[in-house]
Amino acid sequence: ESDTASEISFQFNKHKKTPSIGSHSSDMASVSSVSGSVLSVYSGDFGSVDAQGTVEFALDYDEKNREFQVHVSQCKDLAVVDEKKSRSDPYVKTYLLPDKARMGKRKTSVKKRTVNPVYNEVLRYKIEKMVLLIQKLNLSVWHNDPLGRNSFLGEIEIDLASWDWSNRKLNWYPLKPRSLSAVNGVDHRGVMNLSIKYVPPGSLGKVCPKNPPSGEVHIWVKDVKDLLQLRPSGVDSFVKCYVLPDTSKKSYQKTRVIKRDTNPVFNHTIVYDGFHTEDLKDACVELTVWDHEKLTNHFLGGIRLGLGTGLSYGISVDWMDSTQEEVAFWQEMMSAANEWIEGLLPLRSL
Repeated sequence: ESDTASEISFQFNKHKKTPSIGSHSSDMASVSSVSGSVLSVYSGDFGSVDAQGTVEFALDYDEKNREFQVHVSQCKDLAVVDEKKSRSDPYVKTYLLPDKARMGKRKTSVKKRTVNPVYNEVLRYKIEKMVLLIQKLNLSVWHNDPLGRNSFLGEIEIDLASWDWSNRKLNWYPLKPRSLSAVNGVDHRGVMNLSIKYVPPGSLGKVCPKNPPSGEVHIWVKDVKDLLQLRPSGVDSFVKCYVLPDTSKKSYQKTRVIKRDTNPVFNHTIVYDGFHTEDLKDACVELTVWDHEKLTNHFLGGIRLGLGTGLSYGISVDWMDSTQEEVAFWQEMMSAANEWIEGLLPLRSL
């Protein structure tokens, strides 16, 4: 039922000090280099003050250098965080949404003991204009605490598709409370439709005495809906797959590229053998969706299927961070051997 199938051998070398000759095992000491979870727009907010005041800034796009520029001038009448000392130490932070993971944050310097800070700083993003036009600018003001207990002071969000780019003047904007979508962690990147199956050792017929039995994990990537559209023409997407902690070429698989489609149908099956039942609680299947370009591929979103314990073979790892939905999906596969488990899972930042 799938137009493409891949089968690779996946061997865990859990505690051996010397791998056997010809082994493709990965040493547990060299834990995955996959990056951890991205901090949210409101990470570290410990304050409870009401948003007030205004911020003055201007937006510009430098066509020659392909650079988006946010000219942060100043703020007025910000909320006071430390009422006893009548003090706030504000700074300004920006994100491009929804793809904050790829573009990252920018922030100004901290101005101490003032509710009327003056910055006159430029925050810069290297980004193509057509990609910029499908983003939103989130500009927020924060009180900086020496212990990292920063407090949110207000924000403004601008849809860059409707921005008047002939307007390069500094203008004042009122700071608003946090947007409900961002507070609730809404970061829609699309939904993956897939099925997985675990075939336990000995399920495939006769076992050769020379080769100890092992199981298989089957992953059927069917399609993805509502991908981020990074270009007016659409998106050229493909899916990568690793079984962590193994990030070697032996573990790596990918689908073909589906061009100019935000709802790509992949219909691609991958089979990993070399699995023992006890490996299922320590391994994690990572599926990531990418936009293909000649010079670089852009991350669109992904899922991690595992138990989400934060541990792999007794080692603390940041990639064992499956959501409740992903954990439930993996657990259902573990408890229903030899059966295809179907699911629709939202893509997220990894």
